[in-house]
Amino acid sequence: MELKDTILLPKTAFAMRANLVVREPERLAHWEKTDLYGRIQKKRAGAPSFVLHDGPPFTNGDVHIGTALNKLLKDMVLRAQSMKGFATPYVPGWDCHGLPIEHKVSKLLREKHETLDTAALRKACADFSESYIEKQRKQFKRLGVLADWANEYKTKDPAYEAVILRTFAAFVEKGLVYRSKKPVYWSIPCETALAEAEIEYKDHTSPSIWVKFPVPADQAVQKGLPTDKPLFVVIWTTTPWTLPANMAVAVHPQAVYEVIDAPTERYLVARQLGEDVRTHAGLPAETPSVAQKTGAELEGLGARHPFIDRVSPVVLADYVTMDSGTGAVHTAPGHGPDDYLTGLRYKIDIYCPLDDKGRYVDDGKMPAELVGVSVLETNGKCPANEKVLEIMKARGALLALESLSHQYPYCWRSKTPVIFRAMDQWFVSLDKDGLREKALGAIGGVKWIPAYGEKRIRGSVEARPDWCISRQRAWGMPIPAFYTQDGEAFIDADVIRQVADRVEKEGTQFWFEEEAPSILSGMKLPQGWDAAALRRGTDTLDVWIDSGCSHRAVLQGSRPGLPLHWPADIYLEGSDQHRGWFQSSLWTAMIADGAAPYKTVVTHGFIVDEQKRKISKSDGKPQTADSYVATYGADVIRLWLASEDFRSDITLSDTILNHVVNTYRTVRNTFMYLLGNLADFDAGKNAVPFEKMDALDRWALHQLGALIEEVTADTDALEFHRAVQKLENFCGVTLSRVYHDILKDRLYTLGTDDPLRRSAQTAMREILHALLRLFAPFLPVTTDEAYAHAVAGKDYLEDDSIHLQDWPAPGAQWRDGALAAEFDALLKVRSLANEQLEALRKEKKIGKALEAKVAVYVPAGDPALPVLEKYSAKLPELFIVSDAKIVQDSGSKEIRVEASPAEGVRCPRCWRVVPALESSPHADVCPRCAGALRPAS
Repeated sequence: MELKDTILLPKTAFAMRANLVVREPERLAHWEKTDLYGRIQKKRAGAPSFVLHDGPPFTNGDVHIGTALNKLLKDMVLRAQSMKGFATPYVPGWDCHGLPIEHKVSKLLREKHETLDTAALRKACADFSESYIEKQRKQFKRLGVLADWANEYKTKDPAYEAVILRTFAAFVEKGLVYRSKKPVYWSIPCETALAEAEIEYKDHTSPSIWVKFPVPADQAVQKGLPTDKPLFVVIWTTTPWTLPANMAVAVHPQAVYEVIDAPTERYLVARQLGEDVRTHAGLPAETPSVAQKTGAELEGLGARHPFIDRVSPVVLADYVTMDSGTGAVHTAPGHGPDDYLTGLRYKIDIYCPLDDKGRYVDDGKMPAELVGVSVLETNGKCPANEKVLEIMKARGALLALESLSHQYPYCWRSKTPVIFRAMDQWFVSLDKDGLREKALGAIGGVKWIPAYGEKRIRGSVEARPDWCISRQRAWGMPIPAFYTQDGEAFIDADVIRQVADRVEKEGTQFWFEEEAPSILSGMKLPQGWDAAALRRGTDTLDVWIDSGCSHRAVLQGSRPGLPLHWPADIYLEGSDQHRGWFQSSLWTAMIADGAAPYKTVVTHGFIVDEQKRKISKSDGKPQTADSYVATYGADVIRLWLASEDFRSDITLSDTILNHVVNTYRTVRNTFMYLLGNLADFDAGKNAVPFEKMDALDRWALHQLGALIEEVTADTDALEFHRAVQKLENFCGVTLSRVYHDILKDRLYTLGTDDPLRRSAQTAMREILHALLRLFAPFLPVTTDEAYAHAVAGKDYLEDDSIHLQDWPAPGAQWRDGALAAEFDALLKVRSLANEQLEALRKEKKIGKALEAKVAVYVPAGDPALPVLEKYSAKLPELFIVSDAKIVQDSGSKEIRVEASPAEGVRCPRCWRVVPALESSPHADVCPRCAGALRPAS
């Protein structure tokens, strides 16, 4: 045997090169084959359950990197909770109805020049949704997500649809549902009303106009206003296209209004904004005011519409502000929520002269030149705005025109500006019977992570108007309402429940294929219902009700045998869901169940690029999770996400991911080093009792115990980034730079069964198994692979997995504060020694540290002196030098270290420099190596 063959180098089949892109699918297939998810649930059968309820992603595209963030965070939470002893059933869900899917299907049909009736379109949407369920399921599995795929929920399943209708029946039964013609958000390209959560605000440039409304002389006289010049009430607006629907001008009752005396005419505006109006009208600042009235005194003044022959009376409204404009507000009850309420108060027609495609209609009131003109803005141009401005210029009604940049609501799907449009819709009253206050009270009983989430949802709930729940779409849940020929609506909770019973057996397709008499046949109908005279409604429910009922459809007994409970322990979604799923779930639960459906709500930020712009799948960018997994592997993507504070936005770039790759290599190399040095270690035979272990090894276990406690607390608090940072630091610094660096000489050159070597291996085994468990939620494939090598020395285990193990115990038995303090002092001196050794290397006086010796000069009263003296025999090992001595130095105030080349001969086996070598069966070596090479007696 050659001398080099006597060195006990690490041996392991655990590969240095991860090759995740190839190896991960193999391990995932192994998990599926051995039913890892089922075995995890079986192990925790009877344990307290931790229920994370899955918010369903839309099934209209591949899994986006942002969607991957959400699903991976959930997987990390559940893996950790399972290892901590909880039963963790995870029922994944799919959001199958709604505009996103119908929009895509309709686009595909247009490209093929195909037209389908409603029933056929619904079937096409169902097939489209199902195809993406299959794709997304595979993509989630590729990310390493474990779930009960056999029990997944789909909002288009008949049983689920029946739950939606029964929940809606509770809305109706409590008298919360009403029908009214009110302004709602309307998407012109999508031809449907939109929910508040389907709105996003963008920078927008609008025409800013000051418009003159003539005041007839007889009207001016009635209010004591001068009549010797033409008088105009001046309004300001940024939506010229709404002027054809103007029905009034609103003023503030307490504000003072003045009459500005221009050379040829006069303008009635708020005195507080008079200077601004003078500027925009091109008048000198000193232009006088000839009369003043309060807003209350102006009520009923009969101004005239600027280009349509009708009165636009002056009305009072407290919402009129003096921030900008003229203090006289253009009021179109059919196009704005405040205007609508004013219209109701003054019994003004809720006039909205637009069709579903956003075109002015020929209703006998509309100027002929406007009929058929679209109000849809494309590429920064709105035909209706341009035409209205043209008319007003021709009539001399336009006092001033500018451009204004401001935030404006857009449809999140079509990316076009929305309009407010009054039309008959179904609403849920959120204030009846104190519902809103009850919801706000329930919010206070929920834990919000981060804490500001409570403020966000509270503000959203407080400010939300009544819930518009009807949509003019084909692909959705039908609203089970019926109508007479003259439009009278019939809706009843018991009828809805009877419809739900049929839906549970057949699904909802029959609603769109049959007429009212057939649908109502055999049902018990309320008094006064004549099925033969009714027609079925065509509106569908807001899709947020679909997903908002998931807690009822999934958690309330629909999956017997699963350890689910209501309310859920946790909801975890993106921060945009305060306006979306968190809120719709809250409303459905408060109405149907009287309590919030969740105990804790956690939100994460968005994935953004290096310019901090949100990476959204609706932007059309190819940011699929698959593309990143194919390049880096899922464990690297998981490590990246776990390393970031997910409560804020997370920046994505190849530079960042390449940095994570390097971190991953450090972690993997740590596993490999530990595995390699445990190749000949049998814990049952070779383990050293803790009290007999070397001090360095006890220190390492003390550090491990502290790590376990901190990572446990961090994962309990869902602060994964803190946990991963500590784990990475433990691998890269505590182990790699200190403990493992010091141990190499001991592990490689001492005899196989040397007590010091076995002591180190005992500690290393504890460290390896703890690290694998602590890393398991974040690196499930890598840790499972390493665990198989740790317990069996091979890649795969048929009946075991790291994910079937318990979370590491706190390690209190290892904690030793006094020992830790001693090693803190020793390691500070080690750092000083390293500085001197590095200087020797640069001077080329030594190559390796073992070619040196050090002297540590310590002031006589320094508190580190007794520690250094206690461990004086270990200093060469700690400093990785051939010799070290302590010198008391009364002339110095602080510890200093001097390093110099060691004197003597270098051992060819361990490379330490010693005074002399001695013979061994292989070669002349140092006395310590000679002892290691002697045959066991």
